[in-house]
Amino acid sequence: MTDDSEMFVASLRNRIRAMNELWERAIIDMTLEQVNHHERDGVLPIAFSFSHYIQAQDQSISVIFGKHPPRWATGGWLPRWGWRLTHWVAEETVAVMQNQRLSNLDAWKEYQAQVIGQTTKTLETITGPMLEEVVMPQLPTHMQNIFCGMVVGRGNRSASLRYWSASCTSMGCATWGR
Repeated sequence: MTDDSEMFVASLRNRIRAMNELWERAIIDMTLEQVNHHERDGVLPIAFSFSHYIQAQDQSISVIFGKHPPRWATGGWLPRWGWRLTHWVAEETVAVMQNQRLSNLDAWKEYQAQVIGQTTKTLETITGPMLEEVVMPQLPTHMQNIFCGMVVGRGNRSASLRYWSASCTSMGCATWGR
C-alpha cells in the first residue's frame, strides 16, 4: 500500500469511527418520545435520521465488504423496533417518512450497536487496493442528484469504493437499492 493509500484508509477509519461515536452518544440518553418527536409537516423525526444513517451503514458494510445481506433485512429488526416500512427507505418521500416512528428504543439500540460493531471489525480489514474496486459501473438515476452522486460525479460515472467510502459511508448516504 502506498503512503497516500495508507493515509486515506486511516483517515476513512477515523472519520467513520468519529461519526459512529457521535451516533452512540446521541442515542444513549434519548427517550422514545424524543426520538419520535415530530415538530410539524415536512420535518422528519430524529428516528428517521438514526434509521437512515445506521441502515445505510449496515447496507454498505454488509453487502459490499461482508458479501451478505444487511442485518436490517435478515435479522427481523424492522418489526422489533417497530418500523412500519419493510424495505430500504432511501426512495421514500418526506410525506411518508415524517410518519415513521420507532416503538422499541431498546431494540433499536441493540441493532445500532451490532451495526457499529460490525463496522468497527470491518474497518480493520480495509486496504487501499480494496477501495479502488468499482462497485457501481453506473450510478442509478435516483442517486445522481443526492450528495453521494455529487461527490462521485453526476451522470454515468462509475463509483469506486474510494469515492463511495469517502463521501457516503462516512456521511450515511449509501443507498444500494432494495
